[in-house]
Amino acid sequence: MTTVDDRTPTVADVSGPSRLAEPDEAISAEELQLAARNHGLPLEALRYDVTPAGLHYLLIHYDIPEVDAAAHALTVGGAVDRALTVTLADLRARPRVTHRVTMECAGNGRALLHPRPVSQPWLVEAVGNAEWTGTPLAPLLREAGLGADAVDVVFTGADHGVERGVEQDYQRALPVTDALREEVLLAYEMNGAPLLPQHGAPLRLIVPGWYGMAHVKWLRSIEVRTEPFEGYQNAEAYRLRRDADDPGVPVTRIEPRALVRPPGFPDFMTRRRLLPAGPCTVDGRAWSGHAPVVAVEVSVDGGANWAPAELDPAAGGEFAWRRWRYEWTATPGRYVLSARATDASGRTQPVEQPWNRGGFANNLVQRVEVVVPAE
Repeated sequence: MTTVDDRTPTVADVSGPSRLAEPDEAISAEELQLAARNHGLPLEALRYDVTPAGLHYLLIHYDIPEVDAAAHALTVGGAVDRALTVTLADLRARPRVTHRVTMECAGNGRALLHPRPVSQPWLVEAVGNAEWTGTPLAPLLREAGLGADAVDVVFTGADHGVERGVEQDYQRALPVTDALREEVLLAYEMNGAPLLPQHGAPLRLIVPGWYGMAHVKWLRSIEVRTEPFEGYQNAEAYRLRRDADDPGVPVTRIEPRALVRPPGFPDFMTRRRLLPAGPCTVDGRAWSGHAPVVAVEVSVDGGANWAPAELDPAAGGEFAWRRWRYEWTATPGRYVLSARATDASGRTQPVEQPWNRGGFANNLVQRVEVVVPAE
């Protein structure tokens, strides 16, 4: 028998609070629905210096909005001397630059945490390294004339939804000093082609070195504020907190990470690898948003022992990932391959999980199970 609820519905009826999974709770249908909408990088695609657009990780908070590129305009306002409205054609007429940027979702690794924060269930594949073309943001802000008391710059996308009971346009802010970094882009191309709808067409923000939540897609407005921005995605989401009452600290730059390109070939279900005995080059990519990667170490025994890998010369600039390689002679047995990166700031990947309630910035070392069968 179907019952009728006579209450007037509220946003809270469709959007509940955040929670942690119970100790033995499986991935839910809701999480699988998120995983079907969003996708990670197939790890074999680590072989590409530049990630093809269709293999680059993807996270879409709400719906892909319908945006008419021909009519699209970006507004710049708030605490500025001159409010501006610029079309895509105006932006294309400005100085054009291309940056190769490794972009990683702040929630990468979330599904591996214990207890597991219930959200998009990323393993380790939420990353990509693309070439983004556009015009620098800083000259446009200077042209508008920032007020002397400007604190934050707020970026609003055309995507609209509800999250944890809060209806909103997707909005993120950067401190003025970060917004004025010369490498921050208003991007309209990815890998030499116009942006695809799922990657923010016709215009998006690119903030090299920061996790993906800062790279606002479908960008429609920029507002300069004289007080810190307290919107949901800044003040509530994307904060490192130990419990629900902890105000936390903001998620910003990407923590160092190295990923192994799994050798051999996989079992369909488990993705465990089968590898013939003999010489094998184990390789992958490493990156950090804090400073250049200066070392990668490799373990073939689940982290009991580590050996230095060889780093290829940096290619693509300071914000792009770097290839590493390690020569290994595989003998029959079972192995767990891992790699860990260290950057020039002294940050190194942990071997114990850096747990937080949102599951953010979890750069715990990867584990790749490999079986080398007897001949």
